[in-house]
Amino acid sequence: MTSLVTEFGVFCLGVVSFSEAYSTQDAGFLGLLAIQLPAVAILLSRLLKGPTRHPPLEPRSPAPASVGLVSVVVPTLNEAKRIAPCLDGLSRQSYEVREIIVVDSHSTDGTPDLVKAAQKTDPRFRLINDDPLPSDWVGRPWALHSGFLASRDRSEWILGIDADTQPHPGLVASLIETAYSENYDLISLSPQFVLKYPGELWLQPALLMTLVYRFGPAGEKNTSPERVMANGQCFFCRRSLLVKLDGYTSARNSFCDDVTLARFAAANGAKVGFLDGANVLRVRMYEGALETWNEWGRSLDLKDAASPGQVWGDLWLLTAVQGLPLPMLMVSALLVGSGNTTIPALAALGLNGFLVATRIALNWAIAPSYDRSQAQSAWLFWLSPLADPIAVLRIFLSSTRTPTQWRGRSYPKEKD
Repeated sequence: MTSLVTEFGVFCLGVVSFSEAYSTQDAGFLGLLAIQLPAVAILLSRLLKGPTRHPPLEPRSPAPASVGLVSVVVPTLNEAKRIAPCLDGLSRQSYEVREIIVVDSHSTDGTPDLVKAAQKTDPRFRLINDDPLPSDWVGRPWALHSGFLASRDRSEWILGIDADTQPHPGLVASLIETAYSENYDLISLSPQFVLKYPGELWLQPALLMTLVYRFGPAGEKNTSPERVMANGQCFFCRRSLLVKLDGYTSARNSFCDDVTLARFAAANGAKVGFLDGANVLRVRMYEGALETWNEWGRSLDLKDAASPGQVWGDLWLLTAVQGLPLPMLMVSALLVGSGNTTIPALAALGLNGFLVATRIALNWAIAPSYDRSQAQSAWLFWLSPLADPIAVLRIFLSSTRTPTQWRGRSYPKEKD
């Protein structure tokens, strides 16, 4: 009898422990659902605008009235290994380009020699050196500002182009037509990215997705100034607007100067567009996963262009809808499979399954934004959703640190 009582007591304790375990699990699921559900609502409100976004730009032929409208400014610092396609692409732009000013920050790798060689076949190229970097400026906006000041007043537009871009013929004509027909004051473009190596094929799309989740797809309309997105690789701005804004001064100490300047312009009443330029512009940004992690990941947080509240709000959103779904799907599927079919467990399984499916669908949607024709193990692109937790971690690390190395320059830990 005593033995039966003892065994019954052990059984009861086991039932209690079993119930408590499930109660703890359900409480955890409910807590995570409370974090995720509002973020999912925000994400869907952004993604559902995709069908109404501005269509991708297409190459255009210049109109006779556009002769000499544009001054191009290219900032450089030791870009000899990748600037040749950029110089070639700019040389193939038509008569709408008045001049191409390469602002070199005293490169030591032969970059100026490549520009001088291009100048022999296209006199529109001008090579200048910027002055020593002021203590309260970051190198890239300083070079762009120097190029803007050196440009000819007769140009109505300033086009900032990075040395790693590969402009297609008809790019500038397309920008001019879009700007005039739709009354834009500032346009920047999302390019087609050239990927080559396995690690970057896996990581880069996950990092790009952090931007899509925070700001929606390129071409989204009616964005408030504080949520404006921009890309300095191709940054097309009215000269009169830059004069009004005192050039790049507002972005002088920003490591995401493109977004900082675009938001400042929008806040001052300018019509700003961030459009899909995959058909008119390619870019080869970084060589491999490590360089992508270190260099691009360093600026993707956009903290220099946002308030602390925005930064932390974006981190919450990314954690909830990009960082957590894959591990949460695995955990909830395991627990449901082992017998926990409570409503919180099933809801967590369904919600995170939906988020993972959405992410896979978005991978198909962004595929045209990538040139994988030269890639090794190109199939790794389709596994990029597995890198999402790592991409979110990179944004978190970048959001809590100030860069000390940027595009070949060193900076103090804190900039004024």
